[in-house]
Amino acid sequence: MEADIKKEVRKFYDSVGWKDIGAGLYQNARYEDLRPVAWEYIHRCHIRVKRHLPASGKYILDAGSGPIQYPEYLEYSKGYKRRICLDISHLALLGARKRIGDHGFFVVGDAANLPFKPQAFDALVSLHTVHHIPADEHRTCFEEFMRVLSRGGQAVVVYSWGSDSQLMKCFRRPIAWGKRITGRLKRMIDSEKSKSALPIKGLSPEAEKLVRTPGTFTFRHDYNWITTNLAFLPGLEVLVWRSVSTAFTKALVHRLSLGKAFLRLIFWLEERAPHFFGRVGQYPMIIFRKMMTEPEATRADIS
Repeated sequence: MEADIKKEVRKFYDSVGWKDIGAGLYQNARYEDLRPVAWEYIHRCHIRVKRHLPASGKYILDAGSGPIQYPEYLEYSKGYKRRICLDISHLALLGARKRIGDHGFFVVGDAANLPFKPQAFDALVSLHTVHHIPADEHRTCFEEFMRVLSRGGQAVVVYSWGSDSQLMKCFRRPIAWGKRITGRLKRMIDSEKSKSALPIKGLSPEAEKLVRTPGTFTFRHDYNWITTNLAFLPGLEVLVWRSVSTAFTKALVHRLSLGKAFLRLIFWLEERAPHFFGRVGQYPMIIFRKMMTEPEATRADIS
């Protein structure tokens, strides 16, 4: 069963998810809000990850790297000799190679069965990857992350509570109303624009078809499962990465309704209560670190 799920995920990302649709974007962009009104908020959330990574080191592992699709993702490895990009999709790694070239090593592999020796990495980042792994292997995935992290190293895993986000449950009806109103306004203003699945002009019919293709397997545990089953991770914290979903911003955040100011307020609140919004918001960062006092192990040479 697990092997079938992984084959499904690999096939999806090789044939759909990481297909270039033009404008420097991939099919996966359908899951993000690319409008100018949301750009600053999304950018600041992307940059949040770097705060919790060591500033420099030899190797940083990007587990489930994809093609490193957003410019902010490049910032995570600037202080490192090499960024090791691991992904189940060969197409994803071709995209990552285009982005970082000789700064990276590129490995086709499974995040729940990492092909690296213990303590190989000074830092680890994994963005929106674990939820594509079969549910029974989520703990194994974190055990693997811990195993390959060196002493003093730190890991940041961006996760999602999916439909279990308490905050987004509260906004379920406003989001539905906002979608209806936004859809009607688009049809009134420009019927042609409303046909596009992304706020981008000039997408080919093939690209539009890709963007509208349904996604692949996902499974998300809830907050209680994470804090109970991952309690073995030293320094475990669940902090906010982004408290609101893409559906929320697209439905309720608009330029004419002071949307940018509204998102600045949300970010300000997240900064002041990162644990609270990590627990109730849409996307948490699961952070842990390997203590310096743990027994020394042979460092891997993966070059």
